[in-house]
Amino acid sequence: MAMFVPKIIYTLKNYNKQQFLKDLMAGIIVGIVALPLAIAFAIASGVSPEKGLYTAIIAGFVISALGGSKVQIGGPTGAFIVIVYGIVLEYGINGLIIATFLAGILLVIMGFARLGVIIKFIPHPLIVGFTTGIALIIFSSQMKDFLGLSMGVVPADFIDKWRAYAGQVSTVDMYSLVTALITILIIMFWPRVTHKVPGSLIAILGTTAAVYFLHIPIATIGSRFGAIPTHLPMPVVPHLDWAIIQKLIRPAFTIAILGGIESLLSAVVADGMIGGHHKSNMELVAQGTANMFSAIFGGIPATGAIARTATNVKNGGRTPVAGIIHAITLLLIMLFVGKWAALIPMATLSGILIVVAYNMSEWRNFVYIMKGPRSDAAVLLVTFLLTVLVDLTVAIEIGMVLAAFLFMRKMTQFSNVRELNDVLSDVQEEADTESVSNFIIPKGVVVYEINGPLFFGAAYKFKDAINIIEKTPKVLILRMRNVPIIDATGIRTLEEVQQECYHQHTKLILSEVNHEGVFEELQKARLIFKIGKANVVNDMKDAISRSQQVLTEK
Repeated sequence: MAMFVPKIIYTLKNYNKQQFLKDLMAGIIVGIVALPLAIAFAIASGVSPEKGLYTAIIAGFVISALGGSKVQIGGPTGAFIVIVYGIVLEYGINGLIIATFLAGILLVIMGFARLGVIIKFIPHPLIVGFTTGIALIIFSSQMKDFLGLSMGVVPADFIDKWRAYAGQVSTVDMYSLVTALITILIIMFWPRVTHKVPGSLIAILGTTAAVYFLHIPIATIGSRFGAIPTHLPMPVVPHLDWAIIQKLIRPAFTIAILGGIESLLSAVVADGMIGGHHKSNMELVAQGTANMFSAIFGGIPATGAIARTATNVKNGGRTPVAGIIHAITLLLIMLFVGKWAALIPMATLSGILIVVAYNMSEWRNFVYIMKGPRSDAAVLLVTFLLTVLVDLTVAIEIGMVLAAFLFMRKMTQFSNVRELNDVLSDVQEEADTESVSNFIIPKGVVVYEINGPLFFGAAYKFKDAINIIEKTPKVLILRMRNVPIIDATGIRTLEEVQQECYHQHTKLILSEVNHEGVFEELQKARLIFKIGKANVVNDMKDAISRSQQVLTEK
């Protein structure tokens, strides 16, 4: 099937030397950019730095080789820091590896189930809410190294974390603070010099050299984690049994959902930059496969990285070859110069992650949404606060439920039922050639029009409207030209009306069930049969004619 063919198959058909050189340069640059980020994300997630490199190399290669996007760059991202840190605290490294492997399986299933399009319908306020919340958590997690505080393990809880910082404020190390500030300033202002070489690389080279040659007494990767391995580990498939799956399926599901959301968002952004179109389902399959291989090699969760994907595009990358070269570049760096990475100051990495947190905070979108509809602002705030104070999984679950509830409430407000017999002066009705005012309604006939979806959120309006009929009519016409969808509750409500009409000896006529989906649902429920095909008509004229015939028969 075409939707499950990787993009690389199509792009290599007309591949040429000129494009290869562009992909080569883009891949090398992105690989250099990814190096400090992979290490920083791993450390911030509570795992050793080499696990970030393993993830960027293995998962980055698989995502580009099998992905549904031409330019997607995969690897560890800031969004996973909060999740990974929590999983490591609760289940340990082995639990994280198994959860990552299970998440990969879930993503592959989601891809083959063609759920790529469904994930895109997650509300924008919810995405901004948890993204901004994650950014705040990343920022707060870096204060120990940013300030060089003399403290043990940083508490996981947001409030407890800041209480612990406040208790150690007297231990601030000026060397660490200055190093971190210099890192941030270099990243901010280096683009004014050139965009070809990333500011984060210059910051790492400059601060590492200064700390090493000036013998500045601050923590480094080596002093905290030891030497970084200069080789890939042997692959090991995680052991799975039903007890382990039951224990880790919830964090695995969280990884899968967030990974799917972020990868598809990154692919959409990339489409806008290159004027292309990604295959969302194939992308999910690739992301799932990449996470499975990452777990097999002892890595952490991976997904599409928006910033690195944008860097790839800006430097000329237009095919998955650039992403593969990015992974190979990282591998070569780890093999030949990885041992020097142990000299990188922890304060430098904290400065890089603070910049990452700022860039992913989306504070402008946050402010914009807060000024918009109150329902969107409510979803944004609830998701943000739950992400920061409780848990990302809970934030997504409650955020989705709240967004769905508010959407249904809004749809309910648009749905209405009104009696048309007396509506003769409405401007819209007068402009409508099918207006009831253009017809003579026989005595004993009542006409009601249903506008909007007839679903469980709006069915009560229909019931209330029908119940206030003062005198039992001989014929009840329900006009349904503006009913685009109907659900089981709506069908049940119509059945109750039909039964009531039967007991009251009132003939029920359905007029203008124009939407094919609505008519099919009524047929499946055998409601058309119960009402009688003769009493389901195409327009208002036929409805009046049928009502006159019924009155004559009575």
